[in-house]
Amino acid sequence: MPALVLNGKALSLEMEAELGKRVTALRAAGKGGNEPPILATILVGDDPASATYVKMKGNACQRVGMESRKVVLPQSTTTEQLLAKIDKLNADPRVHGILLQHPVPSQIDERACFDRIALAKDVDGVTVLGFGKMAMGEAAYGSATPAGIMRLLAHYKITLAGKHAVVVGRSPILGKPVAMMLLNANATVTICHSKTQGLPDLVRQADIVVGAVGKPQFIKGAWIKPGAVVVDAGYHPGGVGDIEIPAVIDTCSAYTPVPGGVGPMTIATLMAQTVEAAEKAAG
Repeated sequence: MPALVLNGKALSLEMEAELGKRVTALRAAGKGGNEPPILATILVGDDPASATYVKMKGNACQRVGMESRKVVLPQSTTTEQLLAKIDKLNADPRVHGILLQHPVPSQIDERACFDRIALAKDVDGVTVLGFGKMAMGEAAYGSATPAGIMRLLAHYKITLAGKHAVVVGRSPILGKPVAMMLLNANATVTICHSKTQGLPDLVRQADIVVGAVGKPQFIKGAWIKPGAVVVDAGYHPGGVGDIEIPAVIDTCSAYTPVPGGVGPMTIATLMAQTVEAAEKAAG
């Protein structure tokens, strides 16, 4: 039987159609003066990749009927200036979600700025408080990429309970949160990284492999046992991910394509969490 393709692009389009209906209902209910939910995106500096990501998120807002408020700050911005801008957005009742685009210039304390975002508006799941609440199973918006992965696995009815998941990567917005989400879904989780000794043998034990290490095709197809579910959260020039996907297509049970797998789910989940924040604000 051919492997199941976990098509994030297709699911993201389904999600956007549903979100469009929710936004229409929210405005029709007269909440917020019939104005659309707003996602504020903060871009500091002139990194071209970051500018592209922010533009993609703005386009997604338009597609579901939301408004994107773009805040662009110069490369010379200080931590204090960025904190002041976040404070203004926190205090603005028209803003339902705040996204600070990573990375920020080196002179800025990025963690302090992430943590200044109000929990109710942390729709990208970047605050320490949000991570802690999510890990403890309390209400919080999860980091968008891990939460998107979990939505994708749920949509395709991938069994998680009792399965051994190996997460390769430990970043605070991807590896660590997806490990906690899988644990909360009753998977047994092993967290590895680029310095883990005996990594191929650990990956071979996995029923579910999550590549989140940030290195192109770092995880080899030969490491992955037949029948495993393969989730590749990486994207690099040339259209490759963190996992050697072509080598496992004929032997795994399911996989996320690159591109078209995890990537579209990140933005769709960000939109979904912003709409949810607007619904909560509207009561």
